[in-house]
Amino acid sequence: MFLFGLFIVLITILIDQITKLIAISYLWEPTTTLNLFSFLSFTPVENRGISFGFFQESGDIGRWLISFFAITVSIVLIFWLRKQRYKFSSFYIGLVIGGALGNVIDRLRQGWVIDFIDFYVGSWHWPAFNLADAFITSGLFLLFIHNLLRPQKQNKYK
Repeated sequence: MFLFGLFIVLITILIDQITKLIAISYLWEPTTTLNLFSFLSFTPVENRGISFGFFQESGDIGRWLISFFAITVSIVLIFWLRKQRYKFSSFYIGLVIGGALGNVIDRLRQGWVIDFIDFYVGSWHWPAFNLADAFITSGLFLLFIHNLLRPQKQNKYK
């Protein structure tokens, strides 16, 4: 299952980088908002923080700390991925690693990450994000659900 998980990591990074390249190419200069639905648009946002625009004011030190943290977590997850026996767990771990590394690539290459997916309903607005953020969030959600629904091992010493 390790190779399957690595495949998910690579596909996730590839999809993330391609969508960011498209967003930069078509939405960046001049800044363009592409309204898709009444609740969804593509609007380019330079994000120097973490997912969903948090910690924007972290500066250059924050860039390196965030990158170091994401790489460290990814390494730990790769070791965890090696122990997986099921495709489902390899899948969601691969999503998290791929999303984290997709954003690290941007942070190290250009100092920031482009966010462009923009959800809003009326006056309520969710911070802009990119597919790497969505992959991380989806992977963590699936991890949570998987652990919630998985039968618990019985303690034989009870």
